[in-house]
Amino acid sequence: MNKKETVSLWISIFAGIFSAFLIFSYTQEKTKEISKIFGKQTSVVVAKQVIYEMQTVQENMVELVEIPEKFVQPGYARQIEDVVGLVALAPINKGEQILTNKVILPGPETGLSLQVSPGKRALSIPITKTRAVSHLLKPGDRVDMLVAIDLNMGSSQKRYIKTLLQDIVILATGMRVVSELPRIQEEIGGEVYIKNLRKETDFDTITIEASPSDAQKITYLLSTDPQSIFFTLRHPSDNEFISNLRQTELSDVLGGGINRAPAQRRPTLTR
Repeated sequence: MNKKETVSLWISIFAGIFSAFLIFSYTQEKTKEISKIFGKQTSVVVAKQVIYEMQTVQENMVELVEIPEKFVQPGYARQIEDVVGLVALAPINKGEQILTNKVILPGPETGLSLQVSPGKRALSIPITKTRAVSHLLKPGDRVDMLVAIDLNMGSSQKRYIKTLLQDIVILATGMRVVSELPRIQEEIGGEVYIKNLRKETDFDTITIEASPSDAQKITYLLSTDPQSIFFTLRHPSDNEFISNLRQTELSDVLGGGINRAPAQRRPTLTR
């Protein structure tokens, strides 16, 4: 490469750098002008697809984009993790900003269906303190269900206690569900009262999750004798299923069966 070609190369390089500098300066200047008009860029969460009413927001349904501050709507979501797992209270269109007043935690307002596992059914059962661990149960607890069944009639009647279901999840206790709002507002006699659901123990039903076949068995028991169902509480980490757990009858309680005491002979008097 001769001297003339070298000079031409350096001129071309310099011209390219200078052009890039002019473009950068122009871009920066325009960015400042836009920022003055519309404000600085702000990150907001928008919908990547249509999110329907009562649909749970998944991570692949939303994305984080930057828009001028002037176009940011009040109550916008700033991070994707702030909205994932929440429920849409109204339809959200593709490209629409996710607003905090349009999504909510699953709870009484969203119903219970979103808490039920696919293939399972929710079923409510009437309870008392003695049959449900003194109202100390809470949503998310896991319990076993025991039933008391009477067979035959009269003198041949026998009662059996059987563990019908094991390790079943409680979806709700009364109105309180797994991820409920901490309180509800009630109007009584024209006065507004706030009820704290976290401390609510005045419930007379629990709602459990069961398979369709187990739901039929429970419904049969409820239709014959609702008082025959009892619950025992498990430790949260105990998911063991005990197989071949036989039923209990009176002879098991007494340890060896019922034996009538031998009749005692009356003492004879001697003269």
